[in-house]
Amino acid sequence: MRVAVLGGGAIGLGMAAFLAENGHRPVVWSRSGAPAVLEVAGALTGHVPLEVAPGPAAAVTQAEAVVLALPANHHRAVLDAVAPHLGAGQAVILSGHLSFGALYLARLLAARGVMLPIIALGTTVVTGRRTGPGAVRIGSIRAQVDLATLPVAQAEAGLALCRALCGDRFRLRDGLLAIALSNVNPQNHMGIALCNLTRMERSEDWRQNDNITDAVGRLLEALDAERLAIAGALGLGVRTLRQHFALSFHVPEAPLGEMARAMAARGDNPQAPATLDTRYVLEDVPFGLMPTARLGRLVGRPAPLHEAGIALLSALYGRDLAAANDLLPGIGFDDLSLPRLQALCRDGWCAA
Repeated sequence: MRVAVLGGGAIGLGMAAFLAENGHRPVVWSRSGAPAVLEVAGALTGHVPLEVAPGPAAAVTQAEAVVLALPANHHRAVLDAVAPHLGAGQAVILSGHLSFGALYLARLLAARGVMLPIIALGTTVVTGRRTGPGAVRIGSIRAQVDLATLPVAQAEAGLALCRALCGDRFRLRDGLLAIALSNVNPQNHMGIALCNLTRMERSEDWRQNDNITDAVGRLLEALDAERLAIAGALGLGVRTLRQHFALSFHVPEAPLGEMARAMAARGDNPQAPATLDTRYVLEDVPFGLMPTARLGRLVGRPAPLHEAGIALLSALYGRDLAAANDLLPGIGFDDLSLPRLQALCRDGWCAA
């Protein structure tokens, strides 16, 4: 299939390489550009020729699937750019989905009278990092990724498409709300950043899994308990943090500090952020933690550790990080009742 990949960072390029490995034809568009030949190392190796589109219309025209694979603080601008060019016969995959971005895109399309399947992934299919202008290292290809579609009636078709693109690694969840509570990266990144902030500020060379100590692991699992309580209040089944680590990084389930040590011992110990200008905070606080905290209050399960993390990091950075979220205002989240949100997450803007 011809697949438009929107995003030229580590995840977008890693996804393009994985799609090419699976026999598909990725075309990449990024506002910052993309390499014509990609050098790939890690879980995949080789040199991958890429078709690079000059703009959003050229990227999505004639693409059977469109994959959004870039940080959430760029989602609204890119969705605004591509939505006018999307049409029947296409599907859009948000990899991974954050901050009800699927509802934002569905609202843009509804204004044009267009409805197409929007597939929300609980996390990315690949992990990775850029190692040079034309190089990426793929750290891991996840064994299992959660998936839901908008509208929910397209779930089986969405599952079939993702399997055709990336193999049998997807599991259907109970709609968009379950996916909204399935991405554990924001809570993990917040705990790691808070406990290692001066390393980041001083630009130290430090390794992530070495520094998910037992104490940090306990914080991550306490944050996870808040997320699981919110899901439970909604009657939704989501993976635990331990299950996520086991399926993503192929280590046996155990307390998080122990799992991190096992990963580090086998050489899986990625370089951690060496700057305060990191997605661990600037993306994950406004677009990951803040929606979870808002949803917790909406269902009567406040998340005090999430809210404390937002407040502490905002104080440390000297700015209101939650105010950076431009997706929730785009769907009028603050004016939604729980029943209305549940209907939208089931049927999109056709919901009564």
